[in-house]
Amino acid sequence: MFDRSLLPLFLSTLLTATGSVVLSWTPTASANDTDPRAREVGIAPGNHAPGPHNVITDVAGVLVGQVTLIEGDAVRTGVTAILPHGGNLYQDKVPAGFSQGNGYGKMMGTTQVIELGEVETPILLTNTLSVPEAAAGIIEWTLQQPGNEQVRSVNAVVGETNDGRINDIRLRAVRPEHAIAAIETASDGAVQEGSVGAGVGTVTFGWKGGIGSSSRVLADELGGHTIGVLVQTNYGGTLNVLGVPITPEDLHGGTDVATATSPDGSIMIIIATDAPLSDRNLERLAARAFLGVGRTGSAMSNGSGDYALAFSTAESVRRTTLRREQPYTLEDWPNELMTPLFEATVEATEEAIYNALFKASDVVGIHPQRYPQIPVQSLLDFLREKGAL
Repeated sequence: MFDRSLLPLFLSTLLTATGSVVLSWTPTASANDTDPRAREVGIAPGNHAPGPHNVITDVAGVLVGQVTLIEGDAVRTGVTAILPHGGNLYQDKVPAGFSQGNGYGKMMGTTQVIELGEVETPILLTNTLSVPEAAAGIIEWTLQQPGNEQVRSVNAVVGETNDGRINDIRLRAVRPEHAIAAIETASDGAVQEGSVGAGVGTVTFGWKGGIGSSSRVLADELGGHTIGVLVQTNYGGTLNVLGVPITPEDLHGGTDVATATSPDGSIMIIIATDAPLSDRNLERLAARAFLGVGRTGSAMSNGSGDYALAFSTAESVRRTTLRREQPYTLEDWPNELMTPLFEATVEATEEAIYNALFKASDVVGIHPQRYPQIPVQSLLDFLREKGAL
């Protein structure tokens, strides 16, 4: 099993990964700690209130870990891990639902999620060609968990977007040990956003994209449940913010945009809730996330990979070992009360995407081309001109 006590040494040491490429890896290498999140400057879509951190870990028990890989001019990639809880996920599975928008992408493990309606491992996000390595890390970590000594089948869940515009993706720099480190360092509380983890090499609407997160807490009369969303944004179209279309030319004449906007690309959306939902209603919940993506200007083009996976952390719906061996009764949130959860998912997805853009930092890619963060102040000025703020 991966020894967490060695992480401080690993995080300050150069690791040999593929061939002669030497990687320095850290959970925080490209974090943007200065620019505001969307809500901090008045971009707060929807009607429901956010949680205390306004991130996916506002859903109690959810953990997020990230490893960022940056080396020389070639490597700009990483891994982001989402854990539904900190226990043995294989023995204490959570119900889950999956939804596919446009399917030009790869999300490993989804056929079993669709069939059985449950997740039994951490959920990892990375780049397109590193899915196998991330899965190998998940499998190794799962097999080493106490209580899993007899496990002979592991359904690793790994999503991806293609960061080849910025990262030399053919190097396949992500290794299983990076995936394990992302899992082992996962924590609750604040989640770093922007050009970190699986978002280091992503581009969104021609600007630098990345990891973004947001949450919503329903009022007590609506159930009081929390919804949290984390996105990996790497798609295009015509950017919309609070319903206002924005072209690169609207912001400093487009001089800060490295490439023309394309509608193609991908987004991965992970949704957590503490509401006691069945896998069927979690699938319905996941499908609503694409409404939030559409609000930002995506048409889910022919060349995009748009995937959403939702899970519930509620103890009353866990698929524990005991429950799998005999009939049992589960709590089930009724269909008639799902609408506020749908609304919260749409709102949190939209805001998470804005946060990915706002918190991204400038990155120079392999060509080399500069992919800049969206100019936040120019964006705010434009929205005020249009009466949206």
